[in-house]
Order: sequence, then C-alpha cells, then structure tokens
Amino acid sequence: MLKGKTALVTGSTSGIGLGIARALAKEGANIVVNGFGEDRVIAGVEKELQALGVRTLYHGADMGKPAEIEDLIRTAERTFGRVDVLVNNAGIQFVANIEEFPVERWDAIIAINLSSAFHTIRLALPKMKQANWGRIINIASVHGLVASAQKSAYVAAKHGIVGLTKAVALETATTGVTCNAICPGWVLTPLVQKQIDDRAAREKIPSDAAKRALLGEKQPSLEFVTPEQLGALAAFLCSPAANQIRGAAWNVDGGWYAQ
Repeated sequence: MLKGKTALVTGSTSGIGLGIARALAKEGANIVVNGFGEDRVIAGVEKELQALGVRTLYHGADMGKPAEIEDLIRTAERTFGRVDVLVNNAGIQFVANIEEFPVERWDAIIAINLSSAFHTIRLALPKMKQANWGRIINIASVHGLVASAQKSAYVAAKHGIVGLTKAVALETATTGVTCNAICPGWVLTPLVQKQIDDRAAREKIPSDAAKRALLGEKQPSLEFVTPEQLGALAAFLCSPAANQIRGAAWNVDGGWYAQ
C-alpha cells in the first residue's frame, strides 16, 4: 500500500513509535527513524526494518530543538524526495502537583510533546500538498481527551495536539492530505513496566497484581494496548479507506474515555 513512499516516525527507536514504524515498513514505506538510544540498538532497529525490504535513514534530532527538527525534515527530503507519512510520536513525561512542577520540565514537555509537531507539520506539509497526498498522524493520548492529576504539562500538551490535529485537518480538507490523532490508553512500554515494578515493590505484591491494579484505575478492559495495535491503526489511516477520516481523535484505550 505504501511502496515507494516515505514515513517519518519521531521517537521510533522503541515502544509505540517502533511498533508504528514496523507496521508502515510492512506496507512498503521507507522509514526515517528518529529517537535516542545506544548505537547498537538503533542499528538493530534499522536492520530489522530493512529486512522487510525497505530503505531506512536514522536521524538523531532532539525534538525539543526547532533547528534540529528542520534538519531532520530537510535530510529526509534530500534522501527520499519528501515525507509522505509523518507520525509525530516523540514524547516525555513528568509527574508533580502544579505548584511544585519545575518550570524547565513544563517547557521541555510542551516543546517535545506539542511544539515539535507544529514544526514537523509546517515543514513537511508543502511537499505533501504539492504531491496532493500525505498522511499526518499525531500520537496524542487519552490524556488529550481527559485529564489526570499531577500531569498538567502532559495533559496540556496532549490536548493541544488534538486541537492542532483538528486545525490542520480543516486547512487541508480539500486536498489529498489528511491529519488525524491516535489517543492510546495504557501501553506496556518500558516506562510503564517500571511503574508496575515500582508499585509491586512498594506494595509488596506480585507483578501481575500490580499490573492489574494499575489498569483497574483507568482502563476497564484490564488489558494493555499494544504497539502492534497502534501500528495497525496507523497503517489503516494511510489507506484509501481513510481518505475521509479527517481531524479525528481516535481513542484506543480499553474503554478509558467511555467512563
């Protein structure tokens, strides 16, 4: 479906981003990999994607720095011609009450979780419009739809991503470019696994019990969303069947938002 096209997935060296990169590579897209990690890990990611018969390019842009984001987009365009599929996935988190929230942490979360998407979209969109085809997929969060305490910066950024998605969808409504958001609930990433391990140790309970307790607070299905499920949805949003899905905030959250 995406053979000959190029997908840029920010934050794609692990977790959700890697799951989406795998799904798009399986559809034939060349992949621009971005994110932090050890050289051997990044090389392994590229090798895995190349084994699916696509070309890859790694760029280590810090998504909190606009100049590096511009270099990322321009390098992708020089290598592959243009970015056809843009997946804004890079994100960071910090938890604290708002009166105790470090200002530098707020600034970093807004920069990486929200402003980076503005920069990638504004830079990639002209060539998408010129080709009259493009897919912009912003990985928001169920926290783009509802809030949780002690996550003011993350919630603000993710609500902003949903709003940005809608605005871009309206601006591109008469073109072949679509813009949508995916809003995952709990995904079993290494970061979440650490929360489970910490809870198990703190409460002196088995890991499975800690996992169930974490899910039970928010996610009625009591099951984690998987990167593979999110990758499959991203691939669908790139398909012709999704041509008229524009400005959606698609929650994949085991019923979290339905409560």
